[in-house]
Amino acid sequence: MFDTMTLVKAGGGVCGALLIFLFGNWAAESIYGFGEGGGEEATQAYSIVVADAGATTGTTSDADPAYADVSAAADAAAGEKTFGKCKACHKIDGSNGTGPHLNGVVGRPRGSVDGFAYSAGMLSKKGDPWTPDLIYVFLKSPKAYVPGTKMSFAGLAKPEDRANVIAYLETLK
Repeated sequence: MFDTMTLVKAGGGVCGALLIFLFGNWAAESIYGFGEGGGEEATQAYSIVVADAGATTGTTSDADPAYADVSAAADAAAGEKTFGKCKACHKIDGSNGTGPHLNGVVGRPRGSVDGFAYSAGMLSKKGDPWTPDLIYVFLKSPKAYVPGTKMSFAGLAKPEDRANVIAYLETLK
């Protein structure tokens, strides 16, 4: 049943399949530039310009209501639920995690938690207190507010979510 000719045919089939895959890989590298040395250098196809939302002044854009306008309706219980997104890095038991602990953060000087290695961007703002207005702007887009921050969180787009989180943070002492 298995003679020499059958083994030669099976071996030839495997080698033929490998050659087809190798040819396909070579063609894809030539056309699309995959792999090392193939194609052109990768370049950004287009960029999206995003308006600065008051990154240094603590103000918000016209499309975003001011903190004072949304703070009256803020709900600390809803903020505690939204804070679940923050728990991956921040603790509320007085110990530091990936980020500094957030006990008493409202009113606390920025960059002042002992034992936490802040980024150079955050250290440039050291000393000024975290007011609810500043936290509101920061939570919208941390990287826009503090360029060079180590905080990788994209931010909270909804003003209500930010106000709710601030109301919750104000309960933590």
